[in-house]
Amino acid sequence: MNILYRIYHYCIAAPIVLVLTIITCIITIIGCLFNRDYWGYFPAKWWARAMCFFFGVRVKVENRNLIDRNSAYVFVANHQGAYDIFSIYGYLGHNFKWMMRKGLHNFPLVGWACHMAGHIMVDNHSARGIVKTMNDAKKRLAKGMSIVVFPEGRRTDDGHIHPFKHGAFRLAKEFGLPIVPITINGSYKVMSRTMFHVDPGTITLTIHEPIPPEEFGSTIQELTQKTYDAIVSSLKDDA
Repeated sequence: MNILYRIYHYCIAAPIVLVLTIITCIITIIGCLFNRDYWGYFPAKWWARAMCFFFGVRVKVENRNLIDRNSAYVFVANHQGAYDIFSIYGYLGHNFKWMMRKGLHNFPLVGWACHMAGHIMVDNHSARGIVKTMNDAKKRLAKGMSIVVFPEGRRTDDGHIHPFKHGAFRLAKEFGLPIVPITINGSYKVMSRTMFHVDPGTITLTIHEPIPPEEFGSTIQELTQKTYDAIVSSLKDDA
């Protein structure tokens, strides 16, 4: 069965999603010339669902009722693997912009589509880059758009959660936006940082009670720890 799946993976599923990726990028690029908020989200949402469907990945969302699709949030999640992106994009059910590594901008078509969609490219390599990243994020938040951040900065190498950087929490505090912690379970087994194929499985997104501005506490460190603790509270040991 494993051999049959690998044949399916590389000979059928991979070519299909490659074509879908190209089509989605083209639709996004053209559509964003007219309405960035709509075309920068919905085509990619269905593309992400296709990525899960064709590779046998099931996504379950717990507590989606805790968020209001008409409100702006700073969503913060742990980062287990590549399918964190597809599971959140496809199944969170809330329009948002990513804070993503600047290096993704160099991917043919995908990078340009991300740029046109208004996602925030994170540049931590220089003081000027950090300032630009924060300014771009502020522009999106000022317009009432939500953002999604992986505050670990990169996918985990060992399946365990790592310390959070503070950038997203500074933005939430400055704009007075609720922070929504999201715990991701199962993504590490589906496609970890060192894997070059997808193993079918189930990913669970657990949405936690939003942390309103009045409960942020007095320091960024306190807010970061509160969010970290909420995510860890639903994290399973088997990744």
